[in-house]
Amino acid sequence: MISYQPPPDAGLDLLYEDGALVVVNKPAGLLSVPGRGEDKADCLVSRVQAVFADAMIAHRLDMDTSGLLVLARGPAMQKKLFEMFRERKVSKRYQAVVAGVLQDKEGEVDLPLIVDWPNRPRQKVDFQEGKPSLTRFRRLASDVAADCSRVELEPVTGRTHQLRVHMAAIGHPILGDELYAGPAQVRAERLLLHASRLEFRHPITDEVLRFESPPPF
Repeated sequence: MISYQPPPDAGLDLLYEDGALVVVNKPAGLLSVPGRGEDKADCLVSRVQAVFADAMIAHRLDMDTSGLLVLARGPAMQKKLFEMFRERKVSKRYQAVVAGVLQDKEGEVDLPLIVDWPNRPRQKVDFQEGKPSLTRFRRLASDVAADCSRVELEPVTGRTHQLRVHMAAIGHPILGDELYAGPAQVRAERLLLHASRLEFRHPITDEVLRFESPPPF
């Protein structure tokens, strides 16, 4: 098994902070929360807590995914943000580079997902026992010579690895995805998936907050 080697701590890429929440950019290769074992203690939430001691996770990004992450300040705010994510009151968009040239400019992937127990942490499509899972996609650009496309992805539901499994299931795995792309389709040193936009109403002031982060690839 490859050992966990998080990126160096160069300080927080802080986009917003107030008494209720914090919004930061998570680098690729960093866990959102601690993993099992002391060697996996370094994570996004621990780095944020070094600056904001009351910060608590409100949602997660895969270790290999970069981009926008919002953290609550204190348990009461964490509960509110959990509810907002559960009730789909937070709009999320991702950008990715996928293998192949997408023929459709936009579309949906509606395939039920469940954990692939013998091959954890992999997930799989399962029409009998899988949970309903919906992803919307929009083609932003295509590169025929490089045989890839840049897409915007909207996870309507929030299943584990949803975007990665759905894109692979339609024949366009995300480049750099060592779990779901074939050896010839990895073609990148990191997973080319980035949480690029978050929009929600502030849980206290009701002000619309919108954050954008261009992908670093």
